[in-house]
Amino acid sequence: MKLWDKGLSIDKKTENFTVGNDREIDIHIAKYDIKASLAHAKMLAKTNFITKKELNLLVDGLNILQQQIEEKTFKIDSNFEDVHSKIEFDLTQICGEVGKKIHTARSRNDQVLVALHLYYKNNLQFISSKVKTLFNTLLQLADTYKTKTLPGYTHLQVAMPSSFGLWFSAYAELLIDDLYIINAALKTVDQNPLGSAAGYGSSFPIDRNFTTEELEFATLKYNVVAAQMSRGKSERTIAMALGSLSNTLARFAMDICLYMSQNFDFISFPDELTTGSSIMPHKKNPDVFELIRGKCNKIQSLHTEMVLITNNLPSGYHRDYQLLKENMILGFEETKDILDIFDYSIQQIIVKDVDLNDDKYKYLYTVDNINTLIENGQSFREAYQKIGKEVTNGTYIPDTSKKHSHHGSINNLCLDEIRTKMRTL
Repeated sequence: MKLWDKGLSIDKKTENFTVGNDREIDIHIAKYDIKASLAHAKMLAKTNFITKKELNLLVDGLNILQQQIEEKTFKIDSNFEDVHSKIEFDLTQICGEVGKKIHTARSRNDQVLVALHLYYKNNLQFISSKVKTLFNTLLQLADTYKTKTLPGYTHLQVAMPSSFGLWFSAYAELLIDDLYIINAALKTVDQNPLGSAAGYGSSFPIDRNFTTEELEFATLKYNVVAAQMSRGKSERTIAMALGSLSNTLARFAMDICLYMSQNFDFISFPDELTTGSSIMPHKKNPDVFELIRGKCNKIQSLHTEMVLITNNLPSGYHRDYQLLKENMILGFEETKDILDIFDYSIQQIIVKDVDLNDDKYKYLYTVDNINTLIENGQSFREAYQKIGKEVTNGTYIPDTSKKHSHHGSINNLCLDEIRTKMRTL
């Protein structure tokens, strides 16, 4: 069954090409299609296009299908091209002829679009919640290890003293920036496109404000052409948000991989969270974080894909939009899995004691020692040259006693202030 079926046959090869992977991917949006169909049916009753009795039949039928989806018994057979045709067919099987009325005053275009908006909205909220969970974990770790010194690096060269507290809370605060962008994406999709039909509205006097309230959208996408053109724009915005978050997580994962290596040896994880080698029995590999890094880099490519598919399309609907759905949905599902495993794993991190007497850390405190000379009356240039000569001739002896007091520094992490910033989101 196809929603556009006019009784004519279509070439099988053409059909297979145009359907693509929709049957597999559409399982993710099935429950949102049901939700939107329930709202649409109620609107049709409110505007007298169906009777109260017909509405009750449709509601009961849609609830049966919703239960099947929740119980994972709902399947999209090969004779259906997508979830939308499958739901209408099953609804007609349950409700009889009234099932055929569900498509009154809507097109598959706005049917797909509203289901995607609901999926995007719900999953952006899921991701936001998971980011906040990881944020809280990182701030707890920062508080636990705030006095544990960690060598800081620039250009991968030993630079200045840092701490595990500073490291953990740095990534925590970066997650706030990612949530700013996620919230912007959420605001973009929190607009109801239902009623835009094929992109030019309907001659039926439908009530779009009703479905907006029923589906709990923040507002209506008023212009019907703009509603259809939001396909692509929504995905580009979301991909940018997921990419920003993925960039943060990929960089964090890279730090972890470096710090676990014997050359750094700052951290470790329980054996059961790492993998070994098929020939080297001593190996303890950070495969989880290597895969996080790779998966996050893959997600960052989504934005380019969304742009290239849509950047030169004119107004109106085009079948190109179908190509946005698969990788966008997979990107969401991957991001949720990454956040779960990251939070689960990082809670089990083993922070090691770093031997600052090791010769390679000898120059961590040169800047602090320059600043001490400045406080004692020397100019910066004189102090810099003095310490520089001591480093060059091998007479430099570090003074490790200096404390950093300004906001956000090694000895003043401002964890409460960072928490307060997160609470505003």
